[in-house]
Amino acid sequence: MEIDITKLNSNYVTSIPVSMTYSFKKEELKGTDLISLNNVQIEGEIRSKENDYQILLEVKGKMILPCAITLEPVTYPFSISIDQYFSEFENEHLENNKKVENKLDIFPIIWENILMEIPTKVVSEKAHQVKLEGDGWRLVTGDHSNGNHAFDALNDLLK
Repeated sequence: MEIDITKLNSNYVTSIPVSMTYSFKKEELKGTDLISLNNVQIEGEIRSKENDYQILLEVKGKMILPCAITLEPVTYPFSISIDQYFSEFENEHLENNKKVENKLDIFPIIWENILMEIPTKVVSEKAHQVKLEGDGWRLVTGDHSNGNHAFDALNDLLK
């Protein structure tokens, strides 16, 4: 997602509009919980401000994530507003950033913001129909109030 900033650098324009749709490749999604991320709408502009570039973007789309219970694909809509200066991002990621004189790669900025939007878990509507207990077993959630009380006496000693 390299943007040509030649006109911006020569003060021919004060901002460059950004309007694109991007579908992420499977290789780009490796190491995440994302199953797919297609047709992401990216709208906004890049402005030149005091020897820096201000990136103003709205990123919208639908993530496909696995359900935490059934592992079935779940569609999770997201919308992100990005207002960031390129120098801030560049300083944080200097070793990974390739600098080209008249091009600005906005992909890492967009990707970082999308990664921060991934929820820790999603549950499909079908998961409520799934049997969560059976003969001698049950799904244990975060509430352990009726658990093993064998070590309660030790807790009193540590107080």
